[in-house]
Amino acid sequence: MLAYVKGILEMKMTDYVVIDVGGLGYKVYMSSIGMEKLGNIGEQVKVYTYYRVREDDISIYGFNSNEELRMFELLLSVSGVGAKTALSMLAVCTPSEFVLAIVSEDINVLTSIPGIGPKSAKRIILELKDKIKKEEQIQQLTNASKEIKMTTKVQEAIQKDNVISEAVAALQVLGYNRREIEKAFEAITNKEDMTTEDLIKKGLTILSK
Repeated sequence: MLAYVKGILEMKMTDYVVIDVGGLGYKVYMSSIGMEKLGNIGEQVKVYTYYRVREDDISIYGFNSNEELRMFELLLSVSGVGAKTALSMLAVCTPSEFVLAIVSEDINVLTSIPGIGPKSAKRIILELKDKIKKEEQIQQLTNASKEIKMTTKVQEAIQKDNVISEAVAALQVLGYNRREIEKAFEAITNKEDMTTEDLIKKGLTILSK
């Protein structure tokens, strides 16, 4: 319902901010890191939002980027993960660190987050990796129907290089499709010399423009 909120930052509290938009004060819940990055009281700010409606509660959650919003939405899609836990993850992990932990099945990164134990970490990895597989299958069917062949250097590199293929999978977790990722990677030089995390970060920089 609300894609973003843009206005004057009126207040910063422990777990939320108040943004004045045309005389209306929007209470927006954010992570502590998100609030630190937001700016100072009195400045104009913009936060991407998730609007949650329940029988006994209507809440707005705010994020500094679309990638953080996508990460939050993905976490909410995992059984047993609530809004508070998902928001707390954003105070510990960046989107690039989070998706790298998913594709590399790094349970230690996820269990370092308050409220996430080994069982929850395994469930998050399992359910989100399944989403990658489903998206990949859909993309393959789409490509086949259009008779698209793997011909570009980037596509060939994805097939041959495990680091690049992991970075592609990680960015797919955040909602980008394979075509967008391949196009972004074409603009990156020395891909073969970069780590998966560096590729993800560079890819996010290009894709978010």
